[in-house]
Amino acid sequence: MGSSGCGKSTLLDALAGRLDFSTRQSGDILINGHEQKLSYGTSEYVTQDETLITTLTVKEAVYFSAQLQLPDSMTKSDKKQIAEQTIKEMGLQDAMNTRIGGFGTKGISGGEKRRLSICIEILTRPKLLFLDEPISGLDSAASYYVMSGISRQRTGRTIMASIHQPSAEVFNLFHSLCILSSQEPCISDRLVQQ
Repeated sequence: MGSSGCGKSTLLDALAGRLDFSTRQSGDILINGHEQKLSYGTSEYVTQDETLITTLTVKEAVYFSAQLQLPDSMTKSDKKQIAEQTIKEMGLQDAMNTRIGGFGTKGISGGEKRRLSICIEILTRPKLLFLDEPISGLDSAASYYVMSGISRQRTGRTIMASIHQPSAEVFNLFHSLCILSSQEPCISDRLVQQ
């Protein structure tokens, strides 16, 4: 968490291995105290900007992504079942048959688009999920709905999110926090849940 320009997205990009190779970096990334490279399929990254095909329905977008992302050894019916389960987990079942929409085209809400972007990335059940500003531009109700959906996904995985200015309700969904100031952590601690 931190102000605009303090390095939240850059930190996430560094941890996820998304920085350009020409970017100077130093230090170690430890997982459970051990240096380890992220292997393919163990992590997913949800960017700030949605890259959704606006002419598809929610169901079509998730089914299409499931066909591309899930192993070829899985049957189409198993992929469809995982897609439907993931849609329900992210609370998108009421929007399944609604077009995503975009500029000049009516479609799902901003919060639903954010949840759809997350839904597509968690199809593979990654152990590590990175979210860059998942509630940026959303009102407080939509922000809470998105973050509570993410919070329900935490069993068996680590979720790291950069966030700018959460409401108290959203803040209470986090288990630990690192506050950045001028690209350096000034506070990093586990949160006490009340």
